[in-house]
Amino acid sequence: MNERIPAGAHRVLFLNTLAFTLCFAAWTFNGVMVTYLVDNGIFNWSQVEIGWLLGIPILTGSIMRLPLGILTDKYGGKWIFVGLLLFTAIPMYLLNFTDSFSWYALMSFGFGLAGAGFAVGIGYTSVWYPKHWQGRALGIFGAGNAGAAITTLLAPTALNYFTDNGQNPSAWTTLPTIYAAVLVGIAILFALLAQNKKPATSTRTMAQTLQPLGNIRVWRFGLYYFLVFGCFVALSQWLVPYFTNVYGTTLVIAGLFASLFSLPSGVVRALGGWMSDKFGARRVMFGVFAWSIAIAALLMIPKMEIFSPGKGINAVQKGVVAEVRANQLVMESGKTYDFSGKPVSTELESDKKPILPQKTSWQEPVVKAGDAVEKKQLLVKGVTRINFEANMWVFAVLTLILGIVWGIGKASVYKFIPDYFPNEVGVVGGMVGVIGGLGGFFCPILFGYLLEGTGLWTSSWMFILALSILCYVWMSKVVKSILKKHAPEISDKIEHH
Repeated sequence: MNERIPAGAHRVLFLNTLAFTLCFAAWTFNGVMVTYLVDNGIFNWSQVEIGWLLGIPILTGSIMRLPLGILTDKYGGKWIFVGLLLFTAIPMYLLNFTDSFSWYALMSFGFGLAGAGFAVGIGYTSVWYPKHWQGRALGIFGAGNAGAAITTLLAPTALNYFTDNGQNPSAWTTLPTIYAAVLVGIAILFALLAQNKKPATSTRTMAQTLQPLGNIRVWRFGLYYFLVFGCFVALSQWLVPYFTNVYGTTLVIAGLFASLFSLPSGVVRALGGWMSDKFGARRVMFGVFAWSIAIAALLMIPKMEIFSPGKGINAVQKGVVAEVRANQLVMESGKTYDFSGKPVSTELESDKKPILPQKTSWQEPVVKAGDAVEKKQLLVKGVTRINFEANMWVFAVLTLILGIVWGIGKASVYKFIPDYFPNEVGVVGGMVGVIGGLGGFFCPILFGYLLEGTGLWTSSWMFILALSILCYVWMSKVVKSILKKHAPEISDKIEHH
């Protein structure tokens, strides 16, 4: 019989989700703010400095997930979350006094701690819910990822309003002030309404607390999360230059497509929790990896134009070329060879958006009048042109589906943790979150190096394909090992079939 849900659990879940949503909005604050400050000439930061300002909060929030997860297991989530919200508000407010790159970077390091709210909320939520409700509860909490869309969609409009559409650019400081005030307000609400609760093992020593990190299963979950969360965070940023460079869209349109990728992924996370409860996290993750492999395989094919040798014409007898016409080659013996000439234009019409590769073929003579030719000598070479437009709308739909699939996967990964580590959700969830968060920091850098080395924007999808296959194969090996250990007769039947 399923265990009853304690009184007050849903209230704590609501407060956790609300706090995490705002933490995620603050965590991704620089994506909009730094771009605005540079585009409006308020600060003259280089591309390298901009890259660091975008990455510093992500890095801080990632590496701090483990220690805050440990503190949550030890002291309970209420006061850890309250302290996190209040501490984050201070450097957010102090952005008002920015006069240099160093100051802004230091404040970014401080408010980047907001990203660690995930580890606090995971541990604090899990202790309130019985096993049969864990997936749904953690999935609902994880929907706070949609907080990124709050900043992406609302912050630019707010900045235009506060600065009178750029007429008063110094008024940008109003936005971080509002963010800081909201963080403080949520901290007060949390302190008044939330009830603290600690795991049964909260009195353990630090060595006992960290013991689960020696389990290979933790690092396997981390790899899964590196894919479904780390690559998700990376692509949320990477898709903007991707659309502008590959498809020539405006920055506004590119930002809209990037939002369409990230927003559903956060919202659908609750669905992933329900699916994990109903069908099992492992079955759901197999589906996530399979879809990730299929979509990445489709997206890794670059937009390209290839010319290849086609069907040519060889001489059937020895002779001398008398005349070369537009579509015919005439020999002195009277023998003629007909061939298809090159089309007037090999370019596709601009209003056509083909989904599949398009093929165009023609033939070109390689001999001229007066040339003596031998039997079977090549007279006319064939040319085949294959053009693949990598249709933008198909690309956008596929990335949208992938974002939804990864959103489901994010919830499923965290369904594993309370099942295998019921008393160490904070520390294990924190470590898994660290690995996933570091994916969001390192993947854009890796994508940049892959682009520079290969010259292909789709090299990022090649990496995602390889990572998806690795996750699928590792999980398959684990399942096979479990079957051999606990049900060898079933394992033999599976291998036979």
